[in-house]
Amino acid sequence: MPGITLAALLLAAIASVGIAVYGVRLARTTSDFLVASRSVGAGWNAAAISGEYLSAASFLGVAGLIAKYGADALWYPVGFTAGYLGLLLFVAAPLRRSGAYTVPDFAEFRLGSLRLRRLSALTVVLICAVYLIPQFQGAGLTLRILLGVPGWVGAVAVAAIVIGTVASGGMRSITFVQAFQYWLKLTAVALPALVLAAHFLHGDRVFDTTELSAAGADWLTPGGGLGGPHPMFQVYSLIAATFLGTMGLPHVLVRFYTNPDGRAARSTAVTVIGLVGLFYLFPTLLGVFARLYVPGLVSADKSDAAVLLLPGSVLDGLPGQLLGALVAAGAIAAFLSTSSGLLVSIAGVVSTDILRGRIRDFRVAALVSGAVPLGLSFAVASLDLSRTVGLAFAVAASTLCPLLVLGIWWRGLTARGAAAGLLAGGLTAGTATVVSVSGGVPAHLAGGWLAAVLGYPAAVSVPLSFLTMIVVSKLSTGQSAREVARIFVRMHAPEGLGLGADREPGLRQAGPLTAPKRPFTAQPGTFAE
Repeated sequence: MPGITLAALLLAAIASVGIAVYGVRLARTTSDFLVASRSVGAGWNAAAISGEYLSAASFLGVAGLIAKYGADALWYPVGFTAGYLGLLLFVAAPLRRSGAYTVPDFAEFRLGSLRLRRLSALTVVLICAVYLIPQFQGAGLTLRILLGVPGWVGAVAVAAIVIGTVASGGMRSITFVQAFQYWLKLTAVALPALVLAAHFLHGDRVFDTTELSAAGADWLTPGGGLGGPHPMFQVYSLIAATFLGTMGLPHVLVRFYTNPDGRAARSTAVTVIGLVGLFYLFPTLLGVFARLYVPGLVSADKSDAAVLLLPGSVLDGLPGQLLGALVAAGAIAAFLSTSSGLLVSIAGVVSTDILRGRIRDFRVAALVSGAVPLGLSFAVASLDLSRTVGLAFAVAASTLCPLLVLGIWWRGLTARGAAAGLLAGGLTAGTATVVSVSGGVPAHLAGGWLAAVLGYPAAVSVPLSFLTMIVVSKLSTGQSAREVARIFVRMHAPEGLGLGADREPGLRQAGPLTAPKRPFTAQPGTFAE
């Protein structure tokens, strides 16, 4: 078993590196490194987005949480998928038409504030770092379970591959890798689920609902909660985080900058909904089978390992080993693809907002931005993968989501209002995240409202951020009506009218080998490549 699994892991890693090397040949300019020169078609981009979006939390964590908590955990796959509907309706096309390279670029383009740009850059780094930590932890868990090696080995191996591919080719390189990794992950989760479904339907085992009962609640009935106090608050908070958090994930948003125009961005979002929705059918099945066939893992609080060990536990001999090896390859692909997208987002922001914006700076930023979360992954507590990622979604939903939604659709937003909302939502959700990954609240407070809010903060932090942005904007002075009108025309006018970002001089041309420290010129909204 270890030999077959090791071979599958090596093949997945070698294939990813090989495709990345091919992509490096096409990466020559700063625009290639940051947004693939805005030349990625809807089909390729949708597969790449799905590849980086379907992280360890999706591949291992969703099935584990469904096995552990039952029907209430179904909100994770539903929310992760439905978030793209909001992204499609409210963000994708206007964001692409803005012509920005990163979320901080958009903040300065929309509100003309350098301070807000810097605050947005700090927020992007925070969200991506929180999201990167569970990827490295999951890689360590996977290799420890499958190969018996120390946990740090898997984390370091994944970090080394990701840093190497991102630093060498940037967005242009990882686009091909992430598209390939989506299809590998889909195969690795769908084939075992279908085989186990056939085994269950034709086997001798009877579906016994007594085996599907969680402690204190019926596993099959909604309302049992997610393993903590105040279950309905937890569910509503989870819905807010997953539905709105997608609109604020920097590594997802930057992908829409790679589309040629707003229409392609919308087509990409529609295709992603289909690809992601198809994928999540199978972790749901695997979660049910894990509860049925390996309940010991769930009761032992090792639910994240259920998908990895399930095929070998159900099927004897070579078939179980081969399916287990395929699942292992898909898990490694999940770690690599999501980590790559997150690292590109952090490196892009650090290289343009802190360093001088050259390709050399991007590579230095990639190295540092990968090393710091790797070190933190050894120091912080390891929660269920989807729980940790859910906290990252809560931070995104409480910060960048209100900034984008109000910035795109409300003319009254001001720089002070946006900054106040980012601080209010970011500090609230960020504090909850820090407490959770540091070990949680003390035992004597574990059953109260404090524990519920710290574990699932979005129901408090998201409305607080929106309300703060609106109230402070009403009390402060913003841009002139003429300037706001010009910005809104650029974001919302169809490309065919010649008023959007696709008509800005030089926007579609490949840039030079270096980029200015601040991409925007004195005239807001004009990108100097």
